[in-house]
Amino acid sequence: MRGGRLPADVVVIGDRHGALTLGALQAGAERVRVHQDSIVGERALDANAAELGIAGFAHHGLDASLVEGARLVLLQLPRSLDALDEIAELVATHADERVRVVAGGRVKHMTMGMNALLGRSFRSVHASLGRRKSRVLHAEDPTRPGISWPRTRRHDLDGLPLAVVAHGAAFAGTGIDIGARALLAHLDAMPDASHAIDLACGTGVLGVALALLRPHVQVLALDASEAAIASTRATAEANGVADRVGARRADGLEGVPDASAPLILLNPPFHIGAAVHTGAAERLIGDAGRALAPGGELWCVWNSHLGYRQQLDRIGPTRQVHRDPKFTVTATRRT
Repeated sequence: MRGGRLPADVVVIGDRHGALTLGALQAGAERVRVHQDSIVGERALDANAAELGIAGFAHHGLDASLVEGARLVLLQLPRSLDALDEIAELVATHADERVRVVAGGRVKHMTMGMNALLGRSFRSVHASLGRRKSRVLHAEDPTRPGISWPRTRRHDLDGLPLAVVAHGAAFAGTGIDIGARALLAHLDAMPDASHAIDLACGTGVLGVALALLRPHVQVLALDASEAAIASTRATAEANGVADRVGARRADGLEGVPDASAPLILLNPPFHIGAAVHTGAAERLIGDAGRALAPGGELWCVWNSHLGYRQQLDRIGPTRQVHRDPKFTVTATRRT
């Protein structure tokens, strides 16, 4: 690498659409172990590799098998410091003692906190000069800190005890974001369905809380993020409902038959990457309309200033359950 040549075995983490992985293979790497949190990113890499006729990479979870014995790790810096912390601990604990981490990102999204955090797992951390509004952090000489993830925090939701377990890349971490809290306040008012879907589940807070409140309900939690699914499974286990809360990594509601779901809970993402964007939420709402059974209900919480109401009304009659300056909770019934 120092002489411009990549080692035969390279690890890539956080590759959004495959540019790092495919670039490494074209630059001389023979084998690439790659981890992408999003299932959409995995599929984009596979599609781009097929189009270019490039092979030599294998998908891995964020576990020891990803980095075991690695000498070079190429990392697209995550915006979340918790996500970076989990990655740094994993690499420093399980990679070769001579491992080098080369972590790049846009300067506007980088903070000195990233340097300090890497410094907890590596003795040597330094930054390159900026180039085209980007910069690279270099980390070497691991301290072997061990793994402290996932992490757990206990909450009391008006008398309902709930333990939240989260991996570093899971949205809201071990906390409960205020949008989810707004929807949780209305669990009692939701239809008494035999099964429900927690769509874009994050750490599984909504689905697990519903299972705790209703001992007969079966919940399917879906999310495109591997960290979210691992967190949801751990949260369900920590609350004793793993037998009734299943979690599956998926793009939206793929695999869920049309007109089959009596109840869907949705706290949709309001950003794509670093940009505030309604596209992901609109796509999930549309997919929920497809999957809802006749008479089934979609309970959704969304930022009050965003214009989701018209799309919800196209699914069926929508009533406003709660509204404040920040969040609106709606219930949409499919006709």
